Amino acid sequence: MKKIINPWRNHEGYNCFGCSPDNPIGLHLEFYEDGDYIVSTWHPEHNYQGWVDTMHGGILSTLIDEVCGWVVSRKLQTSGYTVQLNVKFRKAVPTTEPELTIRAKVTKQVRNLAYISAEITNSKGELCNEGEAIYFLMNEEKAKEMGFLHCEVEVDNNDKTIEL
Repeated sequence: MKKIINPWRNHEGYNCFGCSPDNPIGLHLEFYEDGDYIVSTWHPEHNYQGWVDTMHGGILSTLIDEVCGWVVSRKLQTSGYTVQLNVKFRKAVPTTEPELTIRAKVTKQVRNLAYISAEITNSKGELCNEGEAIYFLMNEEKAKEMGFLHCEVEVDNNDKTIEL
C-alpha cells in the first residue's frame, strides 16, 4: 500500500471533519492506495457514540463518505461531491473496537457520475457496514477552482517516481 499525499494540506481554510489533521474535533483520517481500493484505518472512541458504547451511525456513514471522496481524488484525479449515499448497518460497532478498516473502489462511471462501493470491517475482519455512493465529478476547471490539482502517493524508498 502507498500512502496518499493529502492534496489540500496547504489549502487556505482547509478544515475537513474527516481528513484534516488540524481539525481538533475531526476524525484525522489518512488514506492509502491498495490496487483498485482506497483504504483507511480508524480507532473509535467514546466521543463518537450514539448509544452507550456503540458507534453513532452518522459517524460510520461519514467514514464511508470520506473514503469514497478520496477514491474520486486519487483514482479519478478530480474533485467532486456526494449526490447519494446509502449505508447498510450489518453489525453494531462498539466504541471500544480497537480498529476499523474502511475501503472503497469505483464500480462504474457514467459521464460525470462515479458509483463507488465501500465497506467497514472491524479488527476481526467482520463486515460491519456497507456503503454505496454516487459522486458528481467536477470538470478540470471547476476542480482547479476548488483547489484540486492532482492527488499523488508518497515515494517508496525503493521507487524513484511518484505514481499518478
